[in-house]
Amino acid sequence: MDLKEQYKKIFQYCYFRMPNCEIAEDLTQETFLRFLEHPEYHKKGDELQCLYTIARNLCIDEYRKISPEELSEELPDKTNLEAELIDSITLRSIVDTLPEEEREMIMLRYINEVSISDLSKLYNLSWFAMNRRIKKILTKMQNGLKKEGLECVENSGGH
Repeated sequence: MDLKEQYKKIFQYCYFRMPNCEIAEDLTQETFLRFLEHPEYHKKGDELQCLYTIARNLCIDEYRKISPEELSEELPDKTNLEAELIDSITLRSIVDTLPEEEREMIMLRYINEVSISDLSKLYNLSWFAMNRRIKKILTKMQNGLKKEGLECVENSGGH
């Protein structure tokens, strides 16, 4: 497992859960500190599951501690910000209609590029059950995009 690559992905995960850069960075660092301090977490094949479990628990603990005013929405510096912002808001509103676990699955699968196999371990589901669940979530999202009048890209399913 490439820790540098996973560090970026864990940061994205924490930032998705806690949209404040400093908090997400602190949580990411704490995730890796805890992971590295405990050799029992380094079992072959379970490292990724362990990292996301630690990160999820830290995010939940942090969320309980802070008030909504402390969370900030930081806008990226982009040239075509208006169009991207509209698309982002539309997509975010569709994602926000999903239950929390489904939002997390989609984020892990498509933003952090976690494999179906690793997701199935993380959620204690069979590969086939996880694949079906991801397809079902994508269908919900595609239907939401159609309702908003936006075209959606065909999903490739699962690997």
